[in-house]
Amino acid sequence: MLIARLLFLNIWRNRGRSLLTFLGLTTSVLAFGLLSTVVEAWYSGAESASKARLITRSAISLIFPLPVSHGERIRQIDGIEAMTVSRWFGGVYKDSRNFFPQFAVDPVSYFIIYPEYILTEEARDRFYRDRRSAIVGRRLAQEHGFEVGDMVTLKGQIFPGQWEFLIAGIYDGKEEKTDTGKMYFHWAYLNEEVKQRKISRDADSVGVFITSLQSPDRAAEVSMAIDTLFENSAKETHTETEQAFQLGFVAMTEAIVVAIRAVSFVVILIIMAVLANTMSMTARERTSEYATLKALGFPPWQVSGMVLGESMLLALLGGVAGILLTYPVAAIFHDATGTLFRSFFVSTQTNLLQIAAALLTGLVAAAAPMVKVYRIRIVEGLRAI
Repeated sequence: MLIARLLFLNIWRNRGRSLLTFLGLTTSVLAFGLLSTVVEAWYSGAESASKARLITRSAISLIFPLPVSHGERIRQIDGIEAMTVSRWFGGVYKDSRNFFPQFAVDPVSYFIIYPEYILTEEARDRFYRDRRSAIVGRRLAQEHGFEVGDMVTLKGQIFPGQWEFLIAGIYDGKEEKTDTGKMYFHWAYLNEEVKQRKISRDADSVGVFITSLQSPDRAAEVSMAIDTLFENSAKETHTETEQAFQLGFVAMTEAIVVAIRAVSFVVILIIMAVLANTMSMTARERTSEYATLKALGFPPWQVSGMVLGESMLLALLGGVAGILLTYPVAAIFHDATGTLFRSFFVSTQTNLLQIAAALLTGLVAAAAPMVKVYRIRIVEGLRAI
């Protein structure tokens, strides 16, 4: 207790410098944690994706639809447990700033393949009965104030015109990482309207086929079988696991993710230099005090250990403060980004990295001053008075 009290008093001797260093540490640990959370959120879609689900799209590009008739042939392949369809809609709600993902799906088969989307039986029945109905995720509903029974109008971009949907229910995620920022509606309704309005040549088409496997070990075999089935046809396919499909989107922005990681580590290096400067100034100012302690019989390792203790204590205080601030700042950042990230939460791993970075900063910053204090000779130290 005496040593801890002494370390606190020593830190508080130069209040202005210590306070500024503490704020710098807190800010850097906060920035490091927030940037690490952004990187984790970027990869969350791929990490939570299933290896037991396959995505079949056009071999040319995802923007080219596939005929819905492909589905009947895909169902016959050995190893497939269930199949559903999905098509990107790309509508705008009120204005372009309110963007969120919308998909036309086959409701019954889709929720069989995606059991992680939790919907009440009542809401499920309403959704199945009414082809003009839609369901939205909990996070999306909270962001835009959607409630069951609301009529939502979207302005179509891929499919021009005004499209109205009745909110039949709000789904929740089975896990915290489950994406609840999407809207789903009936593919049959979209297809009928496309035919009636004559707004697209791509009637009776889907964006992707989604299949669940009897065994994830057969993913490569079944993928090859699907693509072989449509080889040399007018609509060739490319099939991959859902995880690989998601990683394909992440790869498009890999440079941004690498840059964010680099910035997070640069922040820590900068604060290391700041804390090292603080401890060097402290050691230089107290040269005579350390020499006096040695003259009183304190061994060199104990005297230099006091320098390490001050640095580690200051780093620990700044690290803890930075971790505590990460949670509210991350919540504010998540609200500001809307549905940009599938999930956005501060993980235990991020907290461990934050505290490790803070303690490493304290250790590295104290290294040079410790060596200097350890080597101080009593006569030379007292001469510095």
